[in-house]
Amino acid sequence: MANVPLDQAKVDRCRELAAAVAADVQTFIDTHTTVGVERTILRSLGVDGLDGEGVSVVNRVIDRLHAAKVLGRGVCTFLAHELAAGAESVQEAAERIAFSDDANLDPKLSPSEAKQILAPHVEAALTRIDRARDERVSYRASFPPSPEPHRYVIVATGNIHDDALQAKAAAKAGADVVAVIRATAQSLLDFVPHGATTEGYGGTFATQENFKIIRAATNEASKLYGHYVQQTNYSSGLCMAEIAWMAAVERLDMLLNDAMYGILFRDINMCRTFVDQYVSRRFIARAGIVINTGEDNYLTTADAVEKAHTVLASQFVNEAFAKRAGLRDEQMGLGHAYEIDPSIENSFLLELAQAQLVRQIFPKHPIKWMPPTKFKTGDIFQAHVHDAMFSLVGVATNQSIQLLGMFSEAVHNPMLADRYLSLKATRYVHNTARGLGDEIEFKHDGVVATRATQVLDEALHMLEEVARDGIWEAIGRGAFGDIKRTRTGGKGFAGVVAREAGYVNPILEALEH
Repeated sequence: MANVPLDQAKVDRCRELAAAVAADVQTFIDTHTTVGVERTILRSLGVDGLDGEGVSVVNRVIDRLHAAKVLGRGVCTFLAHELAAGAESVQEAAERIAFSDDANLDPKLSPSEAKQILAPHVEAALTRIDRARDERVSYRASFPPSPEPHRYVIVATGNIHDDALQAKAAAKAGADVVAVIRATAQSLLDFVPHGATTEGYGGTFATQENFKIIRAATNEASKLYGHYVQQTNYSSGLCMAEIAWMAAVERLDMLLNDAMYGILFRDINMCRTFVDQYVSRRFIARAGIVINTGEDNYLTTADAVEKAHTVLASQFVNEAFAKRAGLRDEQMGLGHAYEIDPSIENSFLLELAQAQLVRQIFPKHPIKWMPPTKFKTGDIFQAHVHDAMFSLVGVATNQSIQLLGMFSEAVHNPMLADRYLSLKATRYVHNTARGLGDEIEFKHDGVVATRATQVLDEALHMLEEVARDGIWEAIGRGAFGDIKRTRTGGKGFAGVVAREAGYVNPILEALEH
């Protein structure tokens, strides 16, 4: 497709401003940890299981250290002490900390001594991630690549075994990516459920065992239908780092992972979220997983015409945070959406302008393109046409990952037949318009070009304000999604801990180097 007019100097300035915003937040991240981060480190070192009351051992360990006000030293300090004192495994060391009255909550080990004791366990943890990544990459390479946009669909029955069946059915109908949408409000749980689950409202719980079940199903479907089926889940909320680790070792391909989504749309404390997203992305970077960010959500709470620039500004910020966590451009599935009111004249052209603008600014990124939802009604026929227009823009502007709209979006969660018809319609549009983008040129002063220029200018202006005031203040005044949050408000703030001078976290150190 011919490009829309783009002032590269303005794009470069947007990136500079976003980098400054991320650098400011990084000074906080580098001096703090959270209960979620420390639980993730325990999991990565091999700690698992539940106590007699059904509470995970990792939660018991971290809750005890946090209550004793010593978590700022890092859980690894205490693990190393128990290993030096005779524990035969990291699991036994963790159980001593969690349950033993004799556990030493004031160990005298130096950071260097603790790291030396833990070194073989850290190496094993990293090897586990690397092996899982290599297995996934090798299996995917045994299939021919699927053309873009990749067709992405959701399953969400609440029962993981039914989800596995639906995932295979979706693959048979042509899905390239299958996401098991997470149970409603799981992001607000400060623990990860354990084992396979068969009940869930609005979705299915994200657990390590559930990840295994869907991975087996998608791999089976890949073999049956001759194309690789990617697996996706959600690394967000109060356990985003833990879920990132689970996804890394269970060979997921993608994770919904955003630097600000939890702050804005789940009222999770911003200090907690900024630390957790950084650590989660360090694991994601090592695992080679592609993230999907959530800028599309802004347009469900703010007007998609007036606030389109906030999507672009947030994409720059998400990119800056992701780069600081070690992600490559090819792992950053920045999000946007087709959410302009369809009754507006030339709304299709406005959507085309935004999609092409994003594609040009982030040429190496696997852009995640989200379907219309805000203006869907019970009229399933009109909804089907609405989705077809969305698919046309997607293929014309070479979007990378396209979550398919369902014509029953406003009625219920999609049933198998709905998903099949959506896949069929999208396949038709993508096939018949495959080369459309290469045939199009835009008028220099036309609707599309003018709109693209306007959105970039407004995004630049917004980033200047955010960089001047800091993102803490920008979120406080509702700059993103018209939603206001405070620095000390929201869920999970009590789980944020300042690192002490002797803080030990050799897993994170290894991921950073």
